[in-house]
Amino acid sequence: MSSKFKPTLSKDLLKQAKNKKFGIVSSEWNTEIINRLLDGAFDFFDTIGLNKKDILHHTVPGSFELIYGCANMRRKYDLDAIIAVGSIIKGETKHFDFISQSVCDGIKDINITDGCPVILCLLTDDNFQQAIERSGGKHGNKGYDCAESATKMTLI
Repeated sequence: MSSKFKPTLSKDLLKQAKNKKFGIVSSEWNTEIINRLLDGAFDFFDTIGLNKKDILHHTVPGSFELIYGCANMRRKYDLDAIIAVGSIIKGETKHFDFISQSVCDGIKDINITDGCPVILCLLTDDNFQQAIERSGGKHGNKGYDCAESATKMTLI
């Protein structure tokens, strides 16, 4: 398979998910980046006919808490997909490595049990500029991409 091959679903097919129920759990840390990612996710949902007010949205203090927030949302609500939105920017300590790995492992653990899929929209960047570039800058908006992934997961 060529690395240029990227299977896609048409917007018309994705619009079949407009009756699905989505949730988002977002971190309160790195607010500027999180808001850009959320804007991207809500922009995607708008393209398939979902209104922002129809998407369940909870916040948690930081990226580490995304694990509990997503597990709790999944347990309490009948949703078709959840998106975990966080941003971790590398500092001078190993804290970045521990939190990044823990969040990835935690979301993976949630996903291997029965229930709706949880899509990980976690930026793990070396600096603020990289986070900007991945949240609506030259590398696109990972919030938009993850909302599209969540939608695709509801259709499989």
